[in-house]
Amino acid sequence: MPDKLKSCPRCESPYGYFSREDLYACPECGHEWNPAEVVEAGLRVVDANGNRLSDGDTVIVIKDLPVKGASGPIKVGTKVKNIRLVEGDHNIDCRIEGFGSMGLKSEFVRKA
Repeated sequence: MPDKLKSCPRCESPYGYFSREDLYACPECGHEWNPAEVVEAGLRVVDANGNRLSDGDTVIVIKDLPVKGASGPIKVGTKVKNIRLVEGDHNIDCRIEGFGSMGLKSEFVRKA
């Protein structure tokens, strides 16, 4: 029986404890997990189709997106190259030709 505490992969609480049959439990959020099945921690961003995005990917805008202070929206089908993933509501930092640097929500793009 392991006696070492493990961090919860869902809420990152450091108090995950061994509960039963190779499972650990988190006292703060109630999540149970097998540490052998936890693949990777960190920022996980997915596009509108559920495909995982990573830094440097190219994405395509799937909806006209209005931009404050611009004369028109970012049009459907606009290709955005070399994205950077960040924490927050607008989880993609990018540069769009004609608009400059901005943040996008991953739910309005698909992986190219």
